[in-house]
Amino acid sequence: GTKMDKKSADANRRQTLQGLAAAMASFVAPAIISANALAQDKFPNKPITLIVPWTPAGPSDAVLRAFAESASRILGVSVVCENKPGAGGILGASAMMSAKPDGYTITQLPLGIYRIPHMQKTNFDPIKDLTHIACLTGYTFCIASTLDAPFKTLKEMVAYAKANPGKLEYGHTGTGTTPHLAIEDFSQKAGIELNPIPFKGAAEILQAIFGGHIRMASSTSEIIPLVKEGKLRLLSTLGSKRTKAFPDVPTVKESGWDTISESPFGIGGPKGMDPAIVRILQDAFKKTLEDPKVIATLDQYYQPTIYMNSEDYSKYAVRTFESERQTVERLGLAKKT
Repeated sequence: GTKMDKKSADANRRQTLQGLAAAMASFVAPAIISANALAQDKFPNKPITLIVPWTPAGPSDAVLRAFAESASRILGVSVVCENKPGAGGILGASAMMSAKPDGYTITQLPLGIYRIPHMQKTNFDPIKDLTHIACLTGYTFCIASTLDAPFKTLKEMVAYAKANPGKLEYGHTGTGTTPHLAIEDFSQKAGIELNPIPFKGAAEILQAIFGGHIRMASSTSEIIPLVKEGKLRLLSTLGSKRTKAFPDVPTVKESGWDTISESPFGIGGPKGMDPAIVRILQDAFKKTLEDPKVIATLDQYYQPTIYMNSEDYSKYAVRTFESERQTVERLGLAKKT
């Protein structure tokens, strides 16, 4: 009987061990699978594309590349800039319509995205079709002229334009952009008729001005270094207060015409993004504003820090979309429905 007992004891032991092994396997396998799933879900785990809706080598490009480099270090994956210039800076928002809302494709959101849909048909609604992640900075708008232009101040320019209706041309960054509409608004208030010429970005405007094709530019702060170098004359700035760089140059409003143009911008993605991913991106880009390299780049282009979190930026978007509709209608530029 002992042999039989030993055999059945061995068999029982084997069964118990097999059972334990099976139980262990069934416990470990899901653990491995869920660890893999977690690694896949951990955002971000591959490069992020940041669309820059302006030409390479301009100020927006330089600033957004500084943000991207800083965010790459913070997030631990590369944030790669992709230029999509033209159409007044709305091609980034347009591209969000076909992008997955997974946080791996984001774009700069310039002010024009709240205005241009009121002027022409676009494939996006800036409120319903986009996720506003964070506002970061803004532009300083300036009116500058060549050194040999027949005027030295904004008031002299207005007098010259009145005497020469439609003959004084200025370059801007595209129909419907802020540098275009701010001047149209000011021209209407000053009772003058200027000749607006659209370009794809600041770099092209500067080529035209130094090539002798245009005498004036309505542009962002990229022209300030050229004014400092004595290559262009700054006629006015368009903010609610004078710029730190040129405390002696009056604003358009101070010169007697009630046009103020300030232009915060940030980053956004497609609609329907996971709030957890939005928070990761929002917090990472907020941290970039403490990076000395980012601060130096913003200072170089006279761009202030204007931070808004996702919730505040979304509220700002709703207000701005409405105020831009009113401006476009007042200037008679609203699209015909």
